[in-house]
Amino acid sequence: MPLLDILNAARPRKLLAIDGGGIRALLSIEVLARIEHLARTAYGNEHLVLADCFDYFAGTSTGAIIATLLATGATVDDIRDLYVHIGPLMFSHARLSERLRFRYDDEPLARMLKQRLGADTTLGGELVKTLLLLILRDATTDSPWPISNNPGASFNQPDSPTCNLRFPLWQLVRASTAAPLYFPPEVIAVGGIEHVFIDGGLTPFANPAFQLFLMATVDRYNLGWPIGEDRMLLVSLGTGSTSGARAGLHPREMNLLYQAGAIPHALLSAANIEQDMLCRVFGRCRFGDVIDSEIGDLIGSRGPLERKLFTYLRYDIELSRASLDALGLGHIQPSIFAHLDSIAGIPELQEVGRALATKVTSAHFGGFFPESPTSTTPDRPAPP
Repeated sequence: MPLLDILNAARPRKLLAIDGGGIRALLSIEVLARIEHLARTAYGNEHLVLADCFDYFAGTSTGAIIATLLATGATVDDIRDLYVHIGPLMFSHARLSERLRFRYDDEPLARMLKQRLGADTTLGGELVKTLLLLILRDATTDSPWPISNNPGASFNQPDSPTCNLRFPLWQLVRASTAAPLYFPPEVIAVGGIEHVFIDGGLTPFANPAFQLFLMATVDRYNLGWPIGEDRMLLVSLGTGSTSGARAGLHPREMNLLYQAGAIPHALLSAANIEQDMLCRVFGRCRFGDVIDSEIGDLIGSRGPLERKLFTYLRYDIELSRASLDALGLGHIQPSIFAHLDSIAGIPELQEVGRALATKVTSAHFGGFFPESPTSTTPDRPAPP
């Protein structure tokens, strides 16, 4: 379906957002495979891709790679194969002379993106079949840079010399994945001035779900899709979270080295939770893990609004001993997932992803996929 038809279609909207998380994206890919299977069954089309039934994809960092591939019509099998076979090459060590600035060479990733997307394909090109939101951080202006191919957006007007739609798509995706210490930054000329971009995970939108909702509905973004829990579905996929908790921590241990590692993790983790919580408060949450022991999972919660603004699904897992045991994965050690570049844990990530995917049911998509039941969780129906 041409992008213009998607913009003008009179139907409930389906949005899908994918977090950052390095190679741990393999976990979310298995959940995507389950969603694709349910969609193919519901629509009666074994060749359907998620770009055929979702209107707007969003991604941050590694999620930007997946969201872009989905928006261009890739199957989940194709994306999985890419991560399994090409993923390890993405973490090729940089030259010794450069390792004080970044750990890995960006050329394998850049080469793969150019091959898959085309070196000359732009954000506004016909290769992108749906709306697409990518999260970058502009280090030059010290600001988040959410960029979309929405043709009505203020900075996407074709008569503007700085029209965002002309940027090479591969370069925007590469910029969103430029995690400091892991990869070098990406330089993009904006209005004739070179800007330095780094990983979008270093913004409040490492989980881009609520920002995706805002850019689909707030009038200043010039899209303005209708809201309502029966008119918009927002699906959010995490890449597994790890805890920085340390039992018995002594104040004397909190030196400069400790703080350098602990503070970024703490801020990013808190931002991710906040974005998830906003979605559950303003949307009708049909599925999601417990946020914390005080508020639980917010399924069935009324919140501050008389009416919910959208229907919300959140698929993620804390990669802890307790969570893995609950999935029957006691043989997997959580420590293997400690780092975003832990390519040795690829088989285990896929196994965890497949276990998490078993929780995805057709009932979650009731009212948005054909013939899907419309019930929420049987034991806790949503209040009227």
